[in-house]
Amino acid sequence: MPRELQFQVTPEIAAQPELLHRHVARLVQVTEAEIEHVIIQKRSIDARQKAIKINIKATIYFLGESLTEEAIRLPDYPNVSHKTPVIVVGAGPAGLFAALQLIELGLKPIIIERGKDVRGRRRDLKAINRDHVVDEDSNYCFGEGGAGTYSDGKLYTRSKKRGDVDRILRLLVGFGASPEILVEAHPHIGTNKLPQIIQDIRQAIIHFGGEVLFESRVTDILVTQGEVQGVELQNGQRIEAKKMILATGHSARDIFELLDRKKILIEAKPFALGVRAEHPQTLIDQIQYSCDFRGDYLPPAPYSIVKQVNGRGMYSFCMCPGGVIAPCATSPGEVVTNGWSPSKRDQATANSGIVVELRLEDFKPFAKFGPLAGMEFQKDIEQRAFRLAGQTQRVPAQRMVDFSQKKVSVDIPKTSYVPGTTSVELGDVFPSFLTQIMREGFVHFGKSMKGYFTNDAILHAPESRTSSPVRIPRDPYTLEHLQIKGLYPCGEGAGYAGGIISAAIDGEKCALKIAESLTKKYPKE
Repeated sequence: MPRELQFQVTPEIAAQPELLHRHVARLVQVTEAEIEHVIIQKRSIDARQKAIKINIKATIYFLGESLTEEAIRLPDYPNVSHKTPVIVVGAGPAGLFAALQLIELGLKPIIIERGKDVRGRRRDLKAINRDHVVDEDSNYCFGEGGAGTYSDGKLYTRSKKRGDVDRILRLLVGFGASPEILVEAHPHIGTNKLPQIIQDIRQAIIHFGGEVLFESRVTDILVTQGEVQGVELQNGQRIEAKKMILATGHSARDIFELLDRKKILIEAKPFALGVRAEHPQTLIDQIQYSCDFRGDYLPPAPYSIVKQVNGRGMYSFCMCPGGVIAPCATSPGEVVTNGWSPSKRDQATANSGIVVELRLEDFKPFAKFGPLAGMEFQKDIEQRAFRLAGQTQRVPAQRMVDFSQKKVSVDIPKTSYVPGTTSVELGDVFPSFLTQIMREGFVHFGKSMKGYFTNDAILHAPESRTSSPVRIPRDPYTLEHLQIKGLYPCGEGAGYAGGIISAAIDGEKCALKIAESLTKKYPKE
């Protein structure tokens, strides 16, 4: 019968099926001819020692044993054209996976997205990079697929307790992602491949009777006697439904303002904020793999690092090996950075957000804004960066060592950030307490990763959209808003997720709870 094995091999053996087959035969003490298949279940890199190893979990099929791998199939979605409608505000991962789950449960999703479809978004992204023009509804954060579509497609999550990660990965494979995402310890689709997958999901939603409305900004949430009735769009159109999933993403400031204005309960939430650091990828490879050259059998090295500095966590966030830094402002008059990688991660630079955890007391200068205090704190830094960089989408930048030594960099080399950089003392961008933590923190980082603390690293400011600055409170069991019946705050924007996978899981959970409330079919978890 098939046999499961866990073992370590060199990167060269792991990368070549013939060598791997031979190695497995030696492990189980049979001839190569006696092994029919070696199916890898999980794969990860162990770079803790100088001799790097690849951890492999595999199923071994011997001669004559048939392969029992289960084919990846999408669910048998019914047609829901005439079923009970559910409004889904936002076409990011939370909204899209909520819509798929609603269809599977026999409900009709009506997705309302302020931005454009994936193809239409590309023109607006070019305008940001080339012309420094920010479209408030179509940018790196808003539009089909949400922020993740053009922001890397990393699928790793620590949120295993939140739901079935493997189910989300298998759905992505069913819609065209590489099956490799089921194997890799840190799966990644890539910004160049994710848009087609998102488009295929949208086409399936429409095919099975759902609706998707693009360029349709929600300007009002209709509530009567504490119960959702529908939404009003910027063109005056009203869409009615008794159930609504609010999955707008972490940058939908107008929605947060709308909720606050309508006295719908929201609360300030701590988040993290800092800079995006860019190093030559070869340098990160040398640090992480302890070698002069990475070679042909290892991927571009990532890194993950966290330190306590003055009682606060300072850590890497959304690290992009072989990637680039992108302009992610959502309104004119602000500068925001983020990072992404193509599927091959073949760019010459590595970048990562390096951020510091914030606390609610940090928002006291903006206390007059109530639950929006954190958002205004965030906005103030982004607008300050815009002014310091000459009121364009050029980004304030400084060499890492210069920043720690309070020196304005004499020159900034060309970085992957296409709109360009302006040499600035980054202490002028951030509050003094935050600046001091980062100055000290980079020195500590350099002690843990020899070579990391270098003037070859360029800091771009700010990295400010790590998570939502608000939380929209909901009942922990029903997932309904604490105050408004039929309203289901969902995903990153509501404060309940932190990435593609956890947002998708939360979208599915909200859809399940809606079906439960309508049919009482689903028992308590």
